Order: sequence, then structure tokens, then C-alpha cells
Amino acid sequence: MRVGLTFNLKQDTEGEPQEPPGGSPGESSGGGRNRVDAQAEWDAPETIAAVREALEERHEVVAIDAGGDPWGELVRTRPDIVFNMAEGAAGPCREGFIPAILEHLGIPYTASDPLTLNTCLDKSRTKEILAYHGLPVSRFYVAEARDFDSNGLRYPLMVKPLYEGSSIGIRNDSLVRSRAEMRERVHWLLDTYREPALVEEFLPGREFTASILGNGVEARVLPLVEILFDSLPGGVNPIYSYEAKWIWDQSSNPLEIFECPARIDAGLRAEIESACLRSYRVLRCRDWCRIDVRLDAAGTPHILEVNPLPGVLPRPEDNSCFPKSARAAGMSYSRLINEVLDIACKRCGLT
Repeated sequence: MRVGLTFNLKQDTEGEPQEPPGGSPGESSGGGRNRVDAQAEWDAPETIAAVREALEERHEVVAIDAGGDPWGELVRTRPDIVFNMAEGAAGPCREGFIPAILEHLGIPYTASDPLTLNTCLDKSRTKEILAYHGLPVSRFYVAEARDFDSNGLRYPLMVKPLYEGSSIGIRNDSLVRSRAEMRERVHWLLDTYREPALVEEFLPGREFTASILGNGVEARVLPLVEILFDSLPGGVNPIYSYEAKWIWDQSSNPLEIFECPARIDAGLRAEIESACLRSYRVLRCRDWCRIDVRLDAAGTPHILEVNPLPGVLPRPEDNSCFPKSARAAGMSYSRLINEVLDIACKRCGLT
């Protein structure tokens, strides 16, 4: 088949990742996604090349940069199916940009549709839908302006930007323990990211990531990954912050921050897998997805976030969770990529 590969390419991949934006309340860093961390969700040339190489083992591949003229390239090349990795450039509906074009052109593609992608990018909408279906999520409030009420939430609290992934906007000091800290953090996010802030009750237990492959009754959870916060520098908060993901954990000196398969008893594993599969189906995710889970003080799993466009950095030292889970399941990187494509082809009725 002719397979399109759509992606957003990082424009400047030289050097090490930079510190996320700083500043104080009222100080703007330029707003929108014109920031040092704005491309954290996008893929480096190495990742795009690895995915393309995997697909080329079986198919003709047409690479299409979503930052160029994706409409024109798709019309010109007319692929049989598209392997979509494009995260989009700006706005709360950015992840649905390429799939919406593909829907209009009638071209099948991997992963979820625009509605699911855009819903999952909005952390509050995701929590509302999951809570409606009886899935456990932490209590939360959305702060849209500098003057707000935290709605009786209990400290400590986590403060995050509403529409970001890849730990963007989540700093070590995003875990707050007082009203003053909480308001300072909310003001910083409003000024820096120009989007609402999600304020949620902190879950003090262990944290896991579940990688899901498949559709319907065939959807399955790969071996779970646990985040080991004891591996972080001394004195920092037990959260997977931007610093932990991009600054302290380097491929040249990786942290031993992930354990896969996670060492947990069969009962807890089944509980986590059940909650993740239910969330996957409730949100109508397709083909693959990564779901982050954290335990409360009583050990009950709560859904943190749902990522229907999971990252797939190719090198083991890059600590990319989905490939790590796949390797623990006995799958090579190439097999993982082609299995995602095969799953999408089956869903779309392509042979």
C-alpha cells in the first residue's frame, strides 16, 4: 500500500532540551505556543525516520509535514491510508487538524478521530466524561481568570495548563500546599500559556502508564510501566514534571525512572487495566492510546490523562513509555509501528 506519514517536525533539535519558561505572576513570555517548550510534543527527525523505516519494510511511504501544505500533499499523493503522528500547532483543537482534513478527503488513518483527539486534549472535558461513566478521577476546578474560587478542593493540589501534553507547563512547583502557592501558580499559567488552568486534588500514591493496542474486544493492555519517583533528584516533588521528563532525564544519562513490567500484584494490575480499557472505550479511542493512572491514599487507581497520540521515541535510552511497554511484551519497534497500521487497516476494511 501507499502509506502517508503525517507529523509535526521539531524545528530546532540542536543541543539539550531547555529549561521551561520562568517568570513571575503578571509577566508574559509571549503567550500562545510561542514558547521554548512549544515544540515538546512534536517529533524529532530521528523519530520520524524510525517510523518511516519501519513502515517501509512493507509499504511505500509518503512523508507529509503537517507544518507545510498537508492538504496539497494529501491531494497530490492520495495515500491508501495515513499513519498520523501530527500533534498540531496551536489551540485546544490542534490534534484534530490533520484527521479533520483526512475525514474531508475520505482517506483512512490510524488512531482516533478529531472529536476524541480534541476531547482528550482538554483535561477537564476528559475528566467530566469519565466521571459521568463512573470512572475514578480526582476532584478538580478550571480557573479561567485571575480572580477565581478553588471550589473547596483539599490541599495539596496540582496546577496544570488545560490543553497541553508532554508535561508542558507542569513544573516541580506545580504541586502546591497553600492558597498563596496555588494562586501564584494559576496566575503564572494564565500569563504564560494564555489558556485556563486545571486545579486538581493531588493523588499521593504510585503512578503508572498503560499502553493500549487494538479495538473492541481485541483491545489489550501491554505490560504496565511504573514511574519511580525515588530516582528523581533529592528534595523534589514526586511528580512527572517537565524537568523530570526533559531536563533531568537525558538519553546520554537516563534516569532509572521507569520500571516495566511494573512490580504489582495481580489484583491491582487487573484493576488498573480494567479502568484503562473502560476509559479507552468510553472516550472512543481507536487503534492505540496511552493512559496515565495514579493511586489515591487508599490505593484506588484514578485516571490522570488520556493520550490517544502516544509518543514513540525509538531508542530505549530515551525512556519512551509505549515502546518500552511493547519491548516488554516481546515486540520490536518495527513490529509495534506496523501492528498499529495493521489494526487501523482492519478497522477500515483494508487488506
